[in-house]
Amino acid sequence: MAENWVDSFNLGRHSDESHHDDSRVEPIYEAFLCSLTKQVMHDPVTIENGQTFEREAIEEWFKKCRDNGRMPTCPLTNKELKSTELNPSIALRNTIEEWTKRNEIAQLDKACRTLSLGSSDVDVLQSLNFIIYICQKSRSSKHAVRNAELIPMIADMLKSSNRKIRLKALETLRVASEEDDNKEAIAAGDTIRRIVKFLSPEHSQETEEAVSLLYELSKSETLCEKIGGVSGVILILVGMASSKSEKHLTIERADKTLENLGKSENNVRQMAENGRLQPLLKLLLEGSPETQLSMAAYLGELVLSNDVKVFVAQTAGSVLVNVMKSGSKQAREAALKALNQISSYEASAKILIHAGILPPLVRDLFMVGINQLPMRLKEVAATVLANIVSSGANFESIPLDHDRRTLVSEDIVHSLLHLISNTGPAVECKLLQVLVGLTSSSATVLNIVVAIKSSGATISIIQFVEAPQRDVRVASIKLLNNISPYMGQELSDALRETAGQISSLINIIADDSGISEEQAAAVGLLADLPESDSVLTRCLLDEGAFRIAISKVTSIRQGITRGGRFATPFLEGLVSVLSRLTDILEGEPEIIALTREYNLASLYTDLLQMNGLDKVQRASALALRNLSRQTKLLTRVPVVPEPGFFRSMFSCAGKQPVITGLCQVHHGFCSVKESFCLLEGKAVEKLVACLDHTNEKVVEAALAALCTLLDDDVDIEQGVSVLDGADGIKPILEILQENRTETLRQQAVWAVERILRIEEIACEVSGDQNVGTALVEAFRHGDYRTRQIAERALKHVDKLPNFSGIFTKMGQ
Repeated sequence: MAENWVDSFNLGRHSDESHHDDSRVEPIYEAFLCSLTKQVMHDPVTIENGQTFEREAIEEWFKKCRDNGRMPTCPLTNKELKSTELNPSIALRNTIEEWTKRNEIAQLDKACRTLSLGSSDVDVLQSLNFIIYICQKSRSSKHAVRNAELIPMIADMLKSSNRKIRLKALETLRVASEEDDNKEAIAAGDTIRRIVKFLSPEHSQETEEAVSLLYELSKSETLCEKIGGVSGVILILVGMASSKSEKHLTIERADKTLENLGKSENNVRQMAENGRLQPLLKLLLEGSPETQLSMAAYLGELVLSNDVKVFVAQTAGSVLVNVMKSGSKQAREAALKALNQISSYEASAKILIHAGILPPLVRDLFMVGINQLPMRLKEVAATVLANIVSSGANFESIPLDHDRRTLVSEDIVHSLLHLISNTGPAVECKLLQVLVGLTSSSATVLNIVVAIKSSGATISIIQFVEAPQRDVRVASIKLLNNISPYMGQELSDALRETAGQISSLINIIADDSGISEEQAAAVGLLADLPESDSVLTRCLLDEGAFRIAISKVTSIRQGITRGGRFATPFLEGLVSVLSRLTDILEGEPEIIALTREYNLASLYTDLLQMNGLDKVQRASALALRNLSRQTKLLTRVPVVPEPGFFRSMFSCAGKQPVITGLCQVHHGFCSVKESFCLLEGKAVEKLVACLDHTNEKVVEAALAALCTLLDDDVDIEQGVSVLDGADGIKPILEILQENRTETLRQQAVWAVERILRIEEIACEVSGDQNVGTALVEAFRHGDYRTRQIAERALKHVDKLPNFSGIFTKMGQ
């Protein structure tokens, strides 16, 4: 109560000036005090016997009397009263009010002097406490605090080095700010910035009071803009509102403060930038048309995380799509930019597809005439479509119009191809990316291939390989790469017939500035073109492609070339391109010389060990197969002198000279570099290791290479011996039994038939029912050639039935 504040305020005064101030505080008159509460009365009333009390106190006394079953009495005389009627003491109340005002003014004056004279911390705290008390009394008291010009002084206390004073100053300002007229005075000058400073972690004790004060100030719409204008405040509040470590009250106040600040569009934008999208989306959904347009446009400028993109798509996707369908050109522009942001994530793109984005999007792209979008917006529309397509949805089942046409309908693809040829690089790039996305799916690639063929657009697409814009080149190369399995020879012919395209691809691959997506796409395209096209291979040879590929592979393996996420596809493409060289070795001294110069047989043997790079291992194994086929032609066979006359007549007189160092399979002087011999290159064991690979393509290639040791033009018996020594026979038999692919079965049957020509092995295998069953299955279900070979293999086993007992003993 007032007298307590007077006492506490006075007790803290010790200076002469303070003593002089004390004389200005009027004493408390006895008549002002309630005899029940011993406090100054606010609503004095008189009872029957003329005694005066505080209304609430005497009413409580009468209630106790009734509750105790007694007649009401006077608290002072204890005499019974006939009536409990209370008569207001208006004159006394007015006198008390005037006295209170005079004392409050005096106390406020003291507080003002205390806060302005650099008083002790104790005096300052007492003054702030008194101001809080005054503010809590009534609205007029809050006005009095403002009129006394105390608010700027209280705000200055925020600079105090005493944490207790800072805390009390924040509390005082918060209580004072509960009066709307005080909010502007508190926010004057730099006070809001000072308050925001206390939201930082190093002022943890002040944080709760500071955020509560900001909450009160944010109730004024005129201050919302000013609060939001303080650098970092929105970000800090957003962090608090989503914090799991702050106190519950702090989180609640921060959240409510942000709700209030959301009345300002500028603040809404800041919140959106810092991940709080709800206010923006609310305005987008519920605001005026002008506000909706503004929010959509701003949404298009934001950088959103993937989870936020999904949230926005779920909340506002349908609204944005509806704007696309029927909005003005300006509204469609804003919607397009927003859709561009939220469509760049697979999950959010699928939500937009469900909301019906494709029909208006395609319509805007193809529309001509007065309502057509300007080219800059067609670029945005093309970007959105590229984003949508990259989501991998089932586009062949999503209708675009009443005719049930889809994005992969032939005439729609024709329109896309026409638009690509008649727009600028930016739109070209995005529409090429659309086709890249559609050809990346096995479900839709054939539709695109058919449309490209029927439109005669192959040459047009190939010409983009030489585009000056890197993004256009990358998109076109990726598109060509995707369709090459379905029109490889057509692309190969077109590349050879179009001036400069192959050179451009090779120049891209040769770039030494680091492995890029463009390089990986370029080499991937060349790698996927038909290996059987020897004319293309010679063209690549003439352009120096193979020397470049060798150099790149070497630098990657030596760690000279920087890696990155495109290093693996780049290396796979390089090795595949390089392996083409081995397809045209026969009768080509220049190519043989190049292969020897770079010792490619050793290189491919080493590459077999690059586990995890299936395409590299497969291409290396196929190259070794091709090289091994040439070994018999390249090995240097020793010339044995003709036996003399006497030796021919008397053969017992001497023996044929023994030649050492000959290859047991090829019967010549072999080497890995000169004749590409698998044995000399230590490749047999590495190829055998590949027979256990989980990728059937790698197994097929490795087995094909090993089968060259069993060809008719080599020593088959020694070839089998080499395989046996490398533990290669067992995995070949297992491949036969597993029957993983038809190609592997054909290869395995051919190899097993040759292996079984060795009597000892045939006898041992004859006891293995699994091998016999596998050969029978091949004989029953294989093609004509496989059945013939399987029949021969079965005969090899059946020739030696009488030795089965011996083999049983041998196996013991």
